[in-house]
Order: sequence, then structure tokens, then C-alpha cells
Amino acid sequence: MKHTILVVDDELAIRTSLKDLLEDEGYAVELAKSGEEALTAIQGEGAKGVDAVLLDVWLPQLDGLEVLKTIRETQPVLPVIMLSGHASIDSAVTATKLGAYHFVEKPFSADNLLLTLSHALRETRLEQENVQLKHVAGRNRHEIIGKSPAFLRMLEQIERAAASDAWVLIHGENGTGKESVAHLIHDKSQRRDGPFVEVNCAAIPEELIESELFGHEKGAFTGATAKKIGKFDQANQGILFLDEIADMSLKTQAKILRVLQEQRFERVGGNRTIEVNVRVIAASNRKLEEEIAAGRFREDLYYRLNVLPLDVPPLRERAGDVALLVPHFLDYFARAQGYKPRRIDTKALAVLERYAWPGNVREIRNIVERMMIMTPTEQIGLADIPPAILSAVGRTPALEAAPAPDGAAAAGPPELDLTLAYREAKDAFERIYLQAQLERNDWNISRTAEAIRLERSNLHKKIKSLQIRTERAAGP
Repeated sequence: MKHTILVVDDELAIRTSLKDLLEDEGYAVELAKSGEEALTAIQGEGAKGVDAVLLDVWLPQLDGLEVLKTIRETQPVLPVIMLSGHASIDSAVTATKLGAYHFVEKPFSADNLLLTLSHALRETRLEQENVQLKHVAGRNRHEIIGKSPAFLRMLEQIERAAASDAWVLIHGENGTGKESVAHLIHDKSQRRDGPFVEVNCAAIPEELIESELFGHEKGAFTGATAKKIGKFDQANQGILFLDEIADMSLKTQAKILRVLQEQRFERVGGNRTIEVNVRVIAASNRKLEEEIAAGRFREDLYYRLNVLPLDVPPLRERAGDVALLVPHFLDYFARAQGYKPRRIDTKALAVLERYAWPGNVREIRNIVERMMIMTPTEQIGLADIPPAILSAVGRTPALEAAPAPDGAAAAGPPELDLTLAYREAKDAFERIYLQAQLERNDWNISRTAEAIRLERSNLHKKIKSLQIRTERAAGP
């Protein structure tokens, strides 16, 4: 795509020479002889849009530095290269502080100017791509997807929790998306413009957690070579998310309780009281009532946190949501990680929908990424589903639905009988797997053997021993 460069200079000879130089290099060029014309070309009604600006510092009436300042108010990433025949250190410093990409003295070298412009356009493009990728990655990382009744009930709870400023206690199994729920509450709350600070209570050693939460003063302990701001301080006017709070020791729980009650604390090794305004969201995969009964969690802290309880349902209770999550993650990895786009066929998706997903949304995310990496074709089929999932489901819809030749019954068992002995169950699974691979390779024995890394003669033996019918190889 051809880049458009705006040249702003009050001298006709310079505008003309720059126009000729840039057009020879393949750029489109817009010209302006004053600061007012420049702003109209960039921001005015009907402006075509420019990719970079070559701006003279000394202009009549509205000078270049004022133009630069105005540009930065609305277009902070547009690269502006300042040109000056009367350069001074002060003007160069001022231009840099206002956000100029570079400062070039007249008379300038054509090669140096073109190189500076090329670097400016390249860096701006990379910065924009990076922002877009971060936006996509961040948006998808904390996005929650679903339409099941259990999911919709949870969304209602999130809306009610976000509308208040009360503390929230989130419960859910590992991988259900408790962190994403906390982020969503923050994004919908009155504190959305404040910080969101996360603390993984299970990942911080007991001897460091107090310093992590409250900070410390220089010299508070061996290795404390500088003052550290703690998580409570960082979360002031925002939200502090305490993940896996049940992993805190009773001693730390007592200190947390005091801070929650008073909204003030002292740093480790300090004596100055610091007041904060923090909303706390806590989460745990354990049932805290059972932890209280076992003496591992403080009852008073539980009641302090449990103002608004919120349960995140496991994926097995969210019927229909798998069909939304799989294409969502396929799209996410294609855009955010740069994987080749993939789609999943209906039969493979049907198998994934019947899987129990003990690892919940985290597991489905990992499985989708694995299939994207390992599938050589654009379409993910039954043969690309991990064997462990096929075995757990115990059924292959493709084989049930596929018509057998001459109206005969479909070959292979439609369902694995869990009462079978191990050897019989193994044979049944191999039959399902091999029939799916044969179907995927148009019932071509050689191609199938190569795809599953099995000697052709051994595949023939398996087909014969498992009584797999291969008439479809001959076609209609």
C-alpha cells in the first residue's frame, strides 16, 4: 500500500523538491504552506489521512511546534519529522518533548531524510500491529463465552456484583475462568478506570507474602535494598484480586483481615500508616466451609469476604457452550498467535461436546491449541481429536452416521461398552480409530498407513483381525 506523506513548508522551492523526491520513491504526497493548511489536511472535514508529516519549524502565524502540539492531541502515533533551517538545541528538545519522531536540519541529505522517514513508517506500523495484537490477546484472554442457562445465570450475578462496591467471593473448579470473571466485574464496575491488581496466593512463599501484599521499606530485611510498593498500595482506587485465597496461612489471613476491616496498613519495616481505598475480589477452588471446619481457614475472614458469593459453573454443566468455545479459541489462536486458520467439522465437534472436560475452559483452550498445531489440513476432523478424548467419549458419530455399502449396517460398534474386558475394549477403540483414519484418507490403505505411521502390511493385518469392512475403498 502506498504511504501518503504531508509536506508542510512555507517555501515553494522546498515543497516542490520534497514532492519530487518522495514521489520518485513511490510515496503519495500532500502539500501545505502553513500550519493552518496542515491541520486541515490532517484533521479537517474530508481529510484523506496521512501516514507521516514532514513539518517545518518556522511557519507564518501558527508555527511548527504549535502544529505538532495540536497533532499530538488527536493523533498521538502519527510520525512527525521536524525540519528547520535555523536549528537550535532548545527547539530540538522542545520538539522531542512534544512527540516529534526526529529533528532534521536544512539543508538536509536526501538519503538521510528518506532513511529517517522509512524508519518512522516502519516503527509506527510495528507499534500499531503490537497494539492490535495486545488488544486481541487481552480481549480474548478475559472474554467469557456461553449461552447455556448456567452461564446466563452467572452473567446475571456478575452484573449485580459489578453494580455495587461490595467484596466478592468467587468459587469454581480449576480452569472455569474465575480470573476472567473478576476482570469482567472490574470492567463493568465504577472502578473500571482504576487498577486491577492480581495476587496468586498459591504462588507466593509464606515468608514473602507479607512483603508482596503490603510492601517493605529499604533495609527491612536482608536483601531489601530498596523500598517496595505492595499490592494493596498498587490497587488503591481499584480492585485487588486475591486468587486461591485458601492457600494463605492462618497467620497471613489474620493480617489480611485487619487490612480489610481498616483499609490501612504499614509496610514491612515501616511505621507510617498508609490508607487505601480498595475493593477486594477473592477466589478459591476449594469449599471454604470445609476448610473452616478443618481449621485451615478463618471463619471471620470468610464472612468478611463472602458479601457477594458467586459460583462459576463447570463446563460439564454448561450444555451447548462447547460448540461456542471451540470456534472462539480457533479464531483466537489464529489471530493472536499467528497459527494457520482452522475450522472443525461437525462430527469432530459433536465428540468434543460429549466430553466431560474435567479441566474446564482451560482444558478446552489447550486442546484446541494442540489440534491447531498438530493438524496439517485446514479442517480438524475426528482423526485429529486426541485419543484420550475419543476413548473417554467412547463413541464416534462419523461411524454411526456413515452409510454402509449396499444398505448394510455400518461397520464397527456405535458405542464402547464399559462392561467389556480390557482387551475387548482396546479392540473396539482401535476399530473406531482405524475406521476414522481410513475414512479421512478416502479408504486408501497406503495413505492411511503413512498418516498413522504404521507399516502397510501391519495395517492390513489390523483391518483383517478387527474385521473392518473396506468395501468403500472401491467407491460406488
